[in-house]
Amino acid sequence: MSKSMRNSRHNSRAESSNSSSSPSNPPRKRVKRCCRNFVTFMCTQVGVGALIVLYAIFGALSFMHIERKYVDENTAYVSELRHNCAEKMWNITEKFNTFDRSEWQNNTLDILQQYQTEIATLIKNGYVGRTPEQIWSFPAALMFCLSVITMIGYGNMVPRTPWGKGFTVIYATFGIPLYILYFLNMGKVLARSFKFLYRSLHECAQERNKYESRLDALENGSLGALQRKKIIVPSTACLWVIISYIITGTIMFANWEKWSFLNSFYFCMTSLCKIGFGDFVPGASLITAADIDAASLKIKEDASADPEDLFNMQLITDQNSKLAINFFYMLIGMGLVSMCYNLMREAVRMKIKEIKEDTKLCLEDTRARFMGCCGTREYYDEDYY
Repeated sequence: MSKSMRNSRHNSRAESSNSSSSPSNPPRKRVKRCCRNFVTFMCTQVGVGALIVLYAIFGALSFMHIERKYVDENTAYVSELRHNCAEKMWNITEKFNTFDRSEWQNNTLDILQQYQTEIATLIKNGYVGRTPEQIWSFPAALMFCLSVITMIGYGNMVPRTPWGKGFTVIYATFGIPLYILYFLNMGKVLARSFKFLYRSLHECAQERNKYESRLDALENGSLGALQRKKIIVPSTACLWVIISYIITGTIMFANWEKWSFLNSFYFCMTSLCKIGFGDFVPGASLITAADIDAASLKIKEDASADPEDLFNMQLITDQNSKLAINFFYMLIGMGLVSMCYNLMREAVRMKIKEIKEDTKLCLEDTRARFMGCCGTREYYDEDYY
């Protein structure tokens, strides 16, 4: 009896322990299941696209918070240089006046040349004539993050603070693999979509000759080959797609940035090819809000001033919405480049396969002709006569 009671007590304790642990297991399983589903979704095409946009927004906000604390000491130094240059020129003018014109020109040229050299040195060291708040706006920071993770690297915006440089290294370490994943997944999605569209258009165009092709296939006994025929997107179609996209960007950037069509086309090509020289960058105008205020004040005071100049300056500096559109233009353009790469790779594989088959048939025909020429007369007659 004692053993049975002990066994019953042991079983009751085990059941109670299982019942007490069972409520804690379902929440853990739910959390694991949710995490697994989230990771699976993020590895899909839509998830990777959303993730890279969120990652770029996170990087833009972080760089804005870090880099706006940078104090540019060159601004005060440039103001001092400008003041000293004006004072020296005034002293020279007061000294020589108009009696010795050659001496006045030589001395002023030396001062202006020295001023020019010092300003050029400051510009090489990163002076752009704008405050960190003007440089690191949200759209500009978004474009900077895109240039980092896509490995374009325009170079028009660089972090100045030690924290910004360290964060750039960490941001690129995680962002570049994420972009590669986006590049591969988006290329597959766009390739499938474009392939489906091309096949649909091809079938609509060939609908009239469908029955005639079937009759010819039945007469030749190759209906199965006709059904197994695979439609491949030609490389020319891929080139037309990417050229049309580049032309669209050329017109857009030429109107927004006031570039020539050649410079705008040059920028689109170098950006989509991930060269990124940095000589042409959207939103990199040196015109500031102070310049616009001075131009508007001049128009109010001077009636002969041209109001169109102020309008053009406002168009150049109004880059917030335009830079956001530029961000998505470059992001979609990279996906189209990946799509063209996938489709052209498939076309090249089919061409190589056809070349191999043609080469194999050519070698077999050459071998048969060689054997017929070098073999017996009966073999030759039997094969060719």
